[in-house]
Amino acid sequence: MAETAFIRNFCIIAHIDHGKSTLADRLIQKAHLVADRDFQDQILDTMDIERERGITIKSQAVAIPYTAGDGRDYRLNLVDTPGHVDFSYEVSRAINSCEGALLLVDATQGVQAQTLSNMYLALEHNLEIVPVINKIDMQAADVPGTKKQIEKDLGLDAEDALLVSARCGTGVDELFEAIVKRIPPPAGDAAAPLRALIFDCHYDPYRGVVVHLRVFDGRIKKGMKIMFMSGGSVYEVETAGVFKLALVETGELSAGDVGYIIAGVKTVSDVRVGDTVTGADAPCGSPLPGFREVKPVVFSSIYPVDSNDYEELRTSMEKLKLNDASLVYEKDSSAALGFGFRCGFLGLLHLEVIQERLEREFGQAVIFTAPSVKYKVSLRGADGEALVDNPMEYPEEGRIEAAWEPYIRASIITPSEYLGGIMTLCLEKRGVQTNLSYLDEKRVELVYDMPLSEVLFDFYDRLKSISRGYASFDYDITEYKPTELVKLDILLNGKAVDALSQLVFRGNAYDRARKVCERLRDEIPRQQFKIPIQGAIGSQIIARETVNALRKDVLAKCYGGDITRKRKLLEKQKEGKKRMKMVGDVELPQSAFLAVLKTKDE
Repeated sequence: MAETAFIRNFCIIAHIDHGKSTLADRLIQKAHLVADRDFQDQILDTMDIERERGITIKSQAVAIPYTAGDGRDYRLNLVDTPGHVDFSYEVSRAINSCEGALLLVDATQGVQAQTLSNMYLALEHNLEIVPVINKIDMQAADVPGTKKQIEKDLGLDAEDALLVSARCGTGVDELFEAIVKRIPPPAGDAAAPLRALIFDCHYDPYRGVVVHLRVFDGRIKKGMKIMFMSGGSVYEVETAGVFKLALVETGELSAGDVGYIIAGVKTVSDVRVGDTVTGADAPCGSPLPGFREVKPVVFSSIYPVDSNDYEELRTSMEKLKLNDASLVYEKDSSAALGFGFRCGFLGLLHLEVIQERLEREFGQAVIFTAPSVKYKVSLRGADGEALVDNPMEYPEEGRIEAAWEPYIRASIITPSEYLGGIMTLCLEKRGVQTNLSYLDEKRVELVYDMPLSEVLFDFYDRLKSISRGYASFDYDITEYKPTELVKLDILLNGKAVDALSQLVFRGNAYDRARKVCERLRDEIPRQQFKIPIQGAIGSQIIARETVNALRKDVLAKCYGGDITRKRKLLEKQKEGKKRMKMVGDVELPQSAFLAVLKTKDE
């Protein structure tokens, strides 16, 4: 293996859509890791869903061989990271296994909200930051303006910024040299006891769990006995190697290396991301500091469409958790949908991605309930506060003394011409403006305190459409503030459907109830009898829609004759409908549950 002096571990961090994956493509192409005919764009994005949406969801590692200007051979371990705020946990894991970061800034858009938060994340881990200005080939590129922003907003020296065009490959050679010269080699002692950090895993149906790790001290080789420190389980290493798009076996990894091991791990729960791997015979003294604990902010229940598939869904969730450490779940059950799981996500995009991955990678047909956040409630006569995120566990209205909801500090950076529309949107979402500052002649930063629950539905999409895609959004959860909460029940044919219940702010309850009823009216197939769809708070009905009955034309055979003959047939039909309605129960299609989550325009 390469000596540590010739290894560089670095990641690419940036705001969403600033060209991280394209730059990674150029670096890989330059190193000839793939034949030109096999090359495809976004080569590190291995999931179909990443390619379709044009976003990175999972950080991927790859080892790039590079011969520097002085004739020495280096190995550059690159970790490509996501840019979307929902996947910032992935970014924190990538940063933990590197010594340096390329901070990418789009020359047409300048410094955005995620650029700042990712930079602070890298500084917390003492990474060497190399600023890179991308997209210099675009007509709208403003390099001098972007340099000013790098100095003013980020506090970095813009003279050191490298100019590249990831699309055309301009400036990539200078970038390679800068990585070798500016990013420090990993510190670590190959002779010390083994200490390695697990930063990711994935499940291979033939070989068990493939563990992605960064070795800090010691070495790990084939046949060696290793121990996972959090659970104490011991395994024997079957193979070790590095990532060169495919898994390339090298038999050994030593201090400073980023690579993978396969050790016949079949018990998925034994492996935890952020855990330390050490030698079973000569363990190290203390584990490496792990990652920060993930804090889910959006909660939703997930059920199999066919309740007999519950066991399969459980196995799929375990394997998915292995590859996505930010997913949190526990068992749950519902009268309407049977057994399932209550899951925590980092945002709505995260929820959508999990749903698609369950359907595509594991072939599961699933139903999600309406997402909600964690509320605090205090009950009359009881001491202390309870945390509630599941509408099914929400106490009756009369027992609640007070309720609090989580607030966020939202920072929005936008060109000044869209300021009015964005302020109106934030007011509508119960936001309170705490700061407004002009970053330069064209860009404004707005800071709002607003309830997290208001950001869940359609906020991000509407922000993008108001600002034509130019506004960027980043948030931190701050504190809980008092709120007026109600539980909105949806009744079908007079029966409450527990899986459609939602916790909402009292002021929004009427609007939300009306929207849900309208959407269900469009989705529920017509039956032989009328179906009332009602939104209720407690026993008070606040919205109603009706699905009209299908009617058989009983008068078709009765032509001519007295009106009483027709009346008799109609009365007979009416009696039959009445009887049907008494026993009639409504079947809800899967699309009805999904329709409740979407806004009307979609």
